[in-house]
Amino acid sequence: MKTKLKDNSIFRWIIIPLCMALCFFGQFIPGNEALSNEAIGVLFIFLGTLILWLTIGIDWPSLLCMLSLGFINSLGFSKVLSSSFGNSTFAFLLFTFVCTYALSKTTLIRRIAITFVNSKLAKINGYFFIFLFLLAVLLLGLFISPSVLFIIMLPILNEILEISGIDKKDKIAKVLMIGLGFTVSISSGMTPIAHVFPVLAINAASLNISTFAYMGLAIPAGFILFLLMYLVLIIFIRPDVNKIKYDNMNKLKDELPKLDKRDIYTLVIFIIVLLLWIVPSLFEYISPEFYKTFNNFGTSMPPLFGVLALCVIRVNKEPLIKVDDAFKNGVPWSSLIMCTATLALGAALQNEDIGITLFLENYLGPTLNNLSAIILLIIFALWAALQTNLSSNMVTATLVATVASTILTSATTSLNIEATICIIGMLASFAFATPPSMPHIAIICNDESTSTKDVLLYGSIMMILSVIVSLLIAYPIGTLIF
Repeated sequence: MKTKLKDNSIFRWIIIPLCMALCFFGQFIPGNEALSNEAIGVLFIFLGTLILWLTIGIDWPSLLCMLSLGFINSLGFSKVLSSSFGNSTFAFLLFTFVCTYALSKTTLIRRIAITFVNSKLAKINGYFFIFLFLLAVLLLGLFISPSVLFIIMLPILNEILEISGIDKKDKIAKVLMIGLGFTVSISSGMTPIAHVFPVLAINAASLNISTFAYMGLAIPAGFILFLLMYLVLIIFIRPDVNKIKYDNMNKLKDELPKLDKRDIYTLVIFIIVLLLWIVPSLFEYISPEFYKTFNNFGTSMPPLFGVLALCVIRVNKEPLIKVDDAFKNGVPWSSLIMCTATLALGAALQNEDIGITLFLENYLGPTLNNLSAIILLIIFALWAALQTNLSSNMVTATLVATVASTILTSATTSLNIEATICIIGMLASFAFATPPSMPHIAIICNDESTSTKDVLLYGSIMMILSVIVSLLIAYPIGTLIF
């Protein structure tokens, strides 16, 4: 979610022409030995687009970014389009969103959540109940986009509160609602599956990091952050867990429809897609030839296979999904268009003919070489955490990762670039504190059970904890993986 200006705002009519001028006329500023006129043009496009992303929106400003990049002589429209829509990342995200949309149309997500809250462990006491409900959200969030997951889980939570006779003003409702929003944010940073933020960071840095490698770093860090979140909410809010009526939870289970063939086939296909992403990485050292051959297929092949299978397999003379329906309702096109713009922008910033990387090497390299690796890591982690909690996740992932990768490749430092970029992508997902950070955070801010003040307070605590976990847990693990 972005901080958007009203349509009739005078600032809007100042900002839009100003940013368009930056995008189209920056390259006509005379260059010098340090920066060519094309390098200045690309930097101005970066600046103009960034301002529009933060103030207006992410859809048409992303198209403006690609259009203006096409007028840079060293790039041209063919290169811009091939580095954006022609990039395999675009296909990876598109087909993954379709696969997760198919999963969201089944009863499986609701079934899993209700199974958790009806387990014997959940009925030991209220603390276990809260933990298992949030744990179900966390596990589902590993493979479901944050907005879809929150929209599915919110009515389940409201139903739990209703049948338990829990008032929205009760502290337990506050814990569950804030916990739901924060857990969705945490889960969105733990895998690159159906989560655009880690993918944006990795591609902005032009790195080749496997799904398995990223998960090896992010899942332990995310789970530890989840445990800390649970303790913070329980200790500081102190809910009266005795208000939960466990006997009524059976009503949720009784209302579930029977598992049908459509659910089963969709689940099997989704599991196969996950295995195609993860299992080949296990063969990197066992069978290098197999790993190399399979790795050449890229990350787009598994979800492409999944979409094809979902379209071909039919139940009651109807396909599991219809492509037109999935593209219309299951793909967040604004986010995807922004992704293509960031891919094109990242390629332009690192283009050798334009020379921005060389400029940073010559002018920033010596200064950065005097900073220790840990200071650089802290700077990037704090920057990512603060920006993502105040503005856009996608802008954060793109901006911080682009700057970090460019600086780290131009400076002599022992900082592990792969681990650093993964941390930036992960922190860009960890939005907790303010309404502009993510749509679901804005929703919980306006819920009866919480307030903007509550979300800001506990979200700020979570932001600090996320930086600490990234520095003490994620980065050391990353240095072992990469």
